[in-house]
Amino acid sequence: MIPPASRKLWLRLFVPFAAGYFLSYLYRTVNAVLGPVLARELSLGDNALGLLTSTYFLAFGIAQLPLGMLLDRFGPRRVEAGLLLLAAAGAATFALADELGGLAIGRALIGLGVSACLMASFKAFAQWFPPERQASLTGLIMAAGGLGALTASKPLELALGFASWRGIALSLAATTLLVAALLWFLVPDKASETKGAGFAEQLAGVKSIFSSAHFWRYAPMGFCFTGGFMAVQGLWASRWMMVLEGMDGAAVGSRLTLISGAMLAGFLFMGFFATALVHRGIKLEKIYLGAMLLALACFALITSQPTLAGNLLWPVLGACFSLSNIAYSLVAQAFPPAMSGRANTALNLLVFAGAFGLQWGIGVLVDLLQANAWAGDAAFRAAFCSLLGAQVLALGWLLRPNRRT
Repeated sequence: MIPPASRKLWLRLFVPFAAGYFLSYLYRTVNAVLGPVLARELSLGDNALGLLTSTYFLAFGIAQLPLGMLLDRFGPRRVEAGLLLLAAAGAATFALADELGGLAIGRALIGLGVSACLMASFKAFAQWFPPERQASLTGLIMAAGGLGALTASKPLELALGFASWRGIALSLAATTLLVAALLWFLVPDKASETKGAGFAEQLAGVKSIFSSAHFWRYAPMGFCFTGGFMAVQGLWASRWMMVLEGMDGAAVGSRLTLISGAMLAGFLFMGFFATALVHRGIKLEKIYLGAMLLALACFALITSQPTLAGNLLWPVLGACFSLSNIAYSLVAQAFPPAMSGRANTALNLLVFAGAFGLQWGIGVLVDLLQANAWAGDAAFRAAFCSLLGAQVLALGWLLRPNRRT
């Protein structure tokens, strides 16, 4: 039995941070459903839609390096609660905007505001719980994100039948303020082990991470695989299904729900079974490599045979993506525990740089090809093939022989 005091501490930590990561993932993927509505109502092309949606990833990624130092110095409660106020302001700005510039500013503020949601929870769990509980806590917090992705699929598509996209955005702004209050008033503080470290010392740790061959072994995978899937899931999966498979909005919402459900299953698997598999002698790296090889095969089949993929391969791709988060543990294990937060935010920077660049880049490439008389389906297939090629190169870099780590 868990002692009442420990159970109370778990609730005070887990519930607010889980609510924050739920919102983070909801904001991340919401444009997969809202995107076609925005494009139709505001006459946005694929290029503009890709730029709009990817500004979230740009602001999120830029925040990662200073975020690691802020978490070490001021603690997860203060940092995440304060940043969520920016996310609420961003959601309100998005709801009230009438043109691309205002929408992009709102989306960027949202990305900056939720940039601490996952890393702050990792920091809090590391402060308050022993190492043997970290795997389960990581899986559970990511499951909360999976629920956010689920909410941003079929439930959101149904909500659009009762409310406008502006009303939904304003509701999210109010909810974000509520979660910020939960974090501020419920989460306890604990003195950080690196609070006395100066800026120069913290920055030296960041530099050592970026000069590590071990870090750069996984960085291209984070950029092309994790960032690439986020770019596709957050916007282009729905456009692909409409253009290549002829699906309507309701069918796309159902497909996205299947993908998010598979992601949630993958997060729960990681939380409840990863530690047990390691104890049985199965290395985390083997689980990661197996999932990434399967993801590459699924994406190749989806790209070459879109109608064959159907309701099977997209969810498998989602489950594999959830296991790509093992890379954070694989990177952090090469550095001292006091640097694990900065190691994770460094990898997160590459992940979100990939999400931003690839999400916008797909839109640019599709518009460019269509402007040169390519059909819509051929343009999207070429864009997805380009992403597939980048993923093949990243996997080859990871598997290259005689690497120095």
